[in-house]
Amino acid sequence: MTVDTKPVWGLSAAHLVTDLYSPVLPAILPLLIAEQGYSFFLAGLIVTVYNLTSSFVQPLVGWLFDTRGLAVHISVSVALSAIFISVIGLLDNYFLVLASVAVAALGHAFFHPSALGTVSRLTRDASRGRITSYFVIGGNLGYAIGPICAGVAVGLMGLPGLVVLAVPGIAMAAVLRRILPAPDRRSVPEMPAPAERPAYRAIVLLVAASGLRAWAIFGSVAYLPTILTLRGIDLVTANLLVSGMLVAGVVGQVVGGILSDRYGRKEYTLIGLVAAIPPFVIFLTAGGIVSLVALIVFGFILWSTFAVTVAMAHEIAPGNVGLVSGLMLGLAVGVGGMGVAVTGWIADLTTLTLGLMTIPIAIVLAVPLFLIVPYPWKTLVRSRLSRG
Repeated sequence: MTVDTKPVWGLSAAHLVTDLYSPVLPAILPLLIAEQGYSFFLAGLIVTVYNLTSSFVQPLVGWLFDTRGLAVHISVSVALSAIFISVIGLLDNYFLVLASVAVAALGHAFFHPSALGTVSRLTRDASRGRITSYFVIGGNLGYAIGPICAGVAVGLMGLPGLVVLAVPGIAMAAVLRRILPAPDRRSVPEMPAPAERPAYRAIVLLVAASGLRAWAIFGSVAYLPTILTLRGIDLVTANLLVSGMLVAGVVGQVVGGILSDRYGRKEYTLIGLVAAIPPFVIFLTAGGIVSLVALIVFGFILWSTFAVTVAMAHEIAPGNVGLVSGLMLGLAVGVGGMGVAVTGWIADLTTLTLGLMTIPIAIVLAVPLFLIVPYPWKTLVRSRLSRG
């Protein structure tokens, strides 16, 4: 069937606003380290608390969406994220910072499972990879804009200037409250329940592999502004470069979704992961423009696999799209958040460059897990059919 993409693009726009505040934490880590005296470990733990809080809440929200049709209005999600991320610049107590981060993570968690579950229920044909990527790139764009906004705010006014970021979020929440109806699952076409039980082994493997990939994604985003500033680049420019990498990832999401529809999701994921390793190693070991180009290529390739694996999860468990959305965007990201702290711990013991070598290692560990996920190889099936 042909999918009406207008509701998907609307949800994608809301996704952009919700995820605008997620990358603010990595963007301000260099200032927190310099002005508050946090170690790499304590700074990374702030990102870990954010990701872990979201990871525990999202599967529960997804389950409630699947079983009760329960969803939180998008305006509430945006308001929570905007307010509690923005006040961090006014706090000088580490534990208050962690508490504020945890509340902000709730806003992030409330949005994703129900919105992505709705997208899945609106997508039933062979274009699932492409349509899922439309929703995901909204969040990627927000993730790309966030560091720019944070970098400009703290660059002009220091950490207290972060409070300015609350203004657009609160304003957008007010607009969303007026123009969007209250969540109503009855308006969403029902996805028929599968005839057999969900493939739990497949989901466990997929979430575990996605967690390792999330370590690579969020570990790199968390510490890239810091390593770039250590190389002599100012904080605003460093965050612009990270945003450039994330924008490249937005393009990669669409390309990956389209290619996975045509050639197979498992095939594309494995090729993408392997191909992402060399440019990151080049970024760490080279200098100048070569290093920066490699960073952009790395972002394009690694992020391009994200929507593809979410589509895989929805196809593996079509009757539990809210729950698996919460697991893929929640639990897997939480595992990745734990990896961010590990990267920081190793950086404290050695150097930040050596700590970031955990990124390609995490990708290498993810490859065999994606390989053994019981999901069909599209190219092999096509080859067998052609021979028959």
